[in-house]
Amino acid sequence: MLMKDQEKLRVLLVHWVKHNREHAEEFGQWARRAVELGFNEAASELEAAVQEMKVVNSRLMTALDILGGPLEHHHCDHKN
Repeated sequence: MLMKDQEKLRVLLVHWVKHNREHAEEFGQWARRAVELGFNEAASELEAAVQEMKVVNSRLMTALDILGGPLEHHHCDHKN
């Protein structure tokens, strides 16, 4: 992999993890709302999606670590 591509991928991985976290937060909010509305099965599926998003982010972070971690000006911590 060319260094330029590696650096681009490192930036993209940080972006994807952040974006996934935002989606997972929104899924969780809607899961809580679904419970309030009595849609418990839908809420359960949304909650499962949150957990699976955490697994996806863990894999993305592992890929990022393999590539050398986030670039200094594109920080991403290891929270899922």
